[in-house]
Amino acid sequence: MNFLEKLLDGAEVEWLPLQQLTKTITAPTKVKRNEYLEIGVYPVIDQGIEFISGYVSVDYEALEEGEYIIFGDHSEHIKYVDFAFVQGADGLKILKPVKDNAKYLYYAFQSFYVKELSYKRHWSKAKETLIPIPCPDDPARSLKIQSKIVQILDNFTELTAELTAELTAELTAREKQYEYYRDHLINSASEAIGSYELKKLGDIAALSGKRISFEELDESTFVGVDNLLQNKKGKVNSNYLPTTGNLTKYKSGDILLGNIRPYLKKIWHADREGGASGDVVVIQLTDKSVNSRYIYHALSSDKFFDYNMQYAKGAKMPRGDRRKILEFEIPVPPLGEQERIVSILDKFDTLTTSITEGLPREIELRQKQYEYYRNILLNFNKLEEA
Repeated sequence: MNFLEKLLDGAEVEWLPLQQLTKTITAPTKVKRNEYLEIGVYPVIDQGIEFISGYVSVDYEALEEGEYIIFGDHSEHIKYVDFAFVQGADGLKILKPVKDNAKYLYYAFQSFYVKELSYKRHWSKAKETLIPIPCPDDPARSLKIQSKIVQILDNFTELTAELTAELTAELTAREKQYEYYRDHLINSASEAIGSYELKKLGDIAALSGKRISFEELDESTFVGVDNLLQNKKGKVNSNYLPTTGNLTKYKSGDILLGNIRPYLKKIWHADREGGASGDVVVIQLTDKSVNSRYIYHALSSDKFFDYNMQYAKGAKMPRGDRRKILEFEIPVPPLGEQERIVSILDKFDTLTTSITEGLPREIELRQKQYEYYRNILLNFNKLEEA
């Protein structure tokens, strides 16, 4: 007899759609992304991948403290929130349980909802997700069983978080090591005599002036500031697609910079062709004697982001000065030396950013291990089939 069988002790399990178990809550106010603050009174919850996307002042009316299940109608991200918050932008479904344990519904929703991974509204399907409810005719016993399952999953979550924190600490150390070697290798170029030349970015590259229609883009080829990741982590697929107009075209080998709030350090070395929003700077090399990957590493330095922030305009939402970006000076050694430096730095980059190998892969495996045990614990199907 396994754990679930012991816990149920012969009681039936009924599978009910999520919409029958919850009620949808309307937030008293919504805040636009350009109004998010770094520090504030109330946290902002939106459908983005970050748990908390920003903060707002007391001028905004928050949803009162309680237990909520959050679903991103476009992004399909599922969150559990147990504090007062302000809703960010649109596309958010805020749910409260009618009578069941909120965190139990959250865990079950995570387990049994099958993501469609496409840019459209998903709530019409998500609300039909079947949730196993033990002892539906005995609410008190049902809540007791749900609470026990939540307690175990919370322990799994805590253990996974501890293991992930250890790996993340190691990853942070490796990232600092990577930063040191990158800055050392590139900065030493400016100190070398004879074979190195200091060039302005505008002497070897230009900003893309080509355009591409929105009709040619999909989630993987459209790049906006929202799907460029902070701290030089590249990009993810977009949760938003433009529906009209032409955008800045980029091609493989181009360097894309998030130009709003340069201190977020958003940069991506393109490996495909696509289009970018107006708040993304697309840098294309014009000098064939320069390796684009070398320039990418040079622009990934804190020295560049500090420089960009120095000339940024606007207090609340600073934007980098495109003219000044092209005036940033980079030491450019001969092509062979550029390739040697790139080879060294790419190894560090793989260790610190690759999702198929290195430390990010280890972190991902810990998460998959957690999901495996969570799904086993909630697998009432096998009991019914037995």
